[in-house]
Amino acid sequence: MSGFLAGLCVAVLPLLAAGFWLGRRTARPENLGGLGTPVEHATFETLHTASLAAPPLRAGLTGETARKSARRLRTLLGTDALCLTDQDTVLAWDGLGEHHRTEIMERLGSPLETGRGEAFRLKCDEPDCSLRWAVVAPLTVDDRVHGALVVCAPRESAVLVRAAGEVARWVSVQLELADLDQSRTRLIEAEIKALRAQISPHFIFNSLAVIASFVRTDPERARELLLEFADFTRYSFRRHGDFTTLADELHAIDHYLALVRARFGDRLSVTLQIAPEVLPVALPFLCLQPLVENAVKHGLEGKTDKSHISITAQDAGAEALVVIEDNGSGMDPDRLRRILAGEVSPSGGIGLSNVDDRLRQVYGDEYGLVIETAVGAGMKITARLPKYQPGVHSAGPLPRQ
Repeated sequence: MSGFLAGLCVAVLPLLAAGFWLGRRTARPENLGGLGTPVEHATFETLHTASLAAPPLRAGLTGETARKSARRLRTLLGTDALCLTDQDTVLAWDGLGEHHRTEIMERLGSPLETGRGEAFRLKCDEPDCSLRWAVVAPLTVDDRVHGALVVCAPRESAVLVRAAGEVARWVSVQLELADLDQSRTRLIEAEIKALRAQISPHFIFNSLAVIASFVRTDPERARELLLEFADFTRYSFRRHGDFTTLADELHAIDHYLALVRARFGDRLSVTLQIAPEVLPVALPFLCLQPLVENAVKHGLEGKTDKSHISITAQDAGAEALVVIEDNGSGMDPDRLRRILAGEVSPSGGIGLSNVDDRLRQVYGDEYGLVIETAVGAGMKITARLPKYQPGVHSAGPLPRQ
C-alpha cells in the first residue's frame, strides 16, 4: 500500500508543479491580499476542497461517507446539483432538484453496467426547477463499477462532462485506497487469527496437565497457575484492537512464561530488563509473544542442561529496541532466510515470518526483524518499534473479568 501511495504522489506532483508554473507565467502580477496570483489562489482553493472531500471517501462508499463528501465535490465542479449513488440507490444528494432522484436511478442502468459515462436530458414538470441536463460518471475500482457520480446543470456542457469524468476518476482513486486499507486490515486480522490458531494445543494440554498435577500436592500453586492460564488465554483471544502496548504484551508474556516454568522447573531461566519509559509504546497485537515462544522451543529443544532466555526493552530515542535472546539449538541461517521469505514452512509454526511480515506492513520494510543465529549458537531477535507512528494506537487495557 505504501508503494501505491508513493507512486500516486510521484504521478500527481509533476502536474501540480506544472500548474503552479503555468499560473505564475499567465496570471496578473498583482496579488490578492497576499494570497498570491488569481491562478495560485484558485489552485489552493481546489486542492483544499479536494483534501476535505478525501477523508470520508477513504472509508469506502456508504451513505454516511457520500453525505460528508458530496458538498465538497459539488464545490469542486461548481455545479447546481450533485449526487453519489451505489448500484441500487442515491446515497447522497447535494444542491437543487432532489426530486430527480428516481429519474436519475432509472437512467443509470447502462452506465453502471458498461462503466461508461453519458449525458442525458432531464424531464421535469416543476416550474421552479432549473436543472435540464445530467452527466453520469461511473465510479470504478479494479474494473468493477461501485456506483456513479451524477452532476446536474441548467444546460449541456462539454466542459462539465470532462470535469465530472476527472472528479469521478479522483473519487475512484480514493475508493481504491479505501479498498486497499480494508484489504490490509483483513490481512492483519487474518494473521492475528493465524497466530491464535498457532497457540499450540500441546501447550494448552501441557499447561492444564501441569495445573492438574498440583491440584492435590499444592492447591494454592494450582490456583495461581490456573489464573495465569486464564489471563494468558483471555489476552490472546481478545476481540478489540489491532494494537496493544508493550506493557500489556510483556504482561501476557509473563503469564506464558509462568506456565512454561511450572512445567520445566529449573531447566529454564529467564531474565527481563525493561526500561520503564518504553512501556507505553504501541505495537501490533501478539507481536512479541510468538518470538518468546520461539525462544522457549529452540532454547529447550534437544538440550538436557539449563536453558536461558533474556528479554530486554531499551529506549533508543525515537524507537524502542526489543531484544529476545536464547542459548538454544539455533538454526541454519539459510533455512531461516527461506522461512522468512515464505519459501519453506517452518517446523515450529508461523510465528517468526508472521511477526516479520506484520512489522513491515505497519512500519515499513526497514523495521523487519533482525535475527542472528547459527546451528548450536542460539538465536538473537531484535525488533525496532517506533514510539510514534500515524495510525498505530493501542486500544487500551484489556478489561478484567
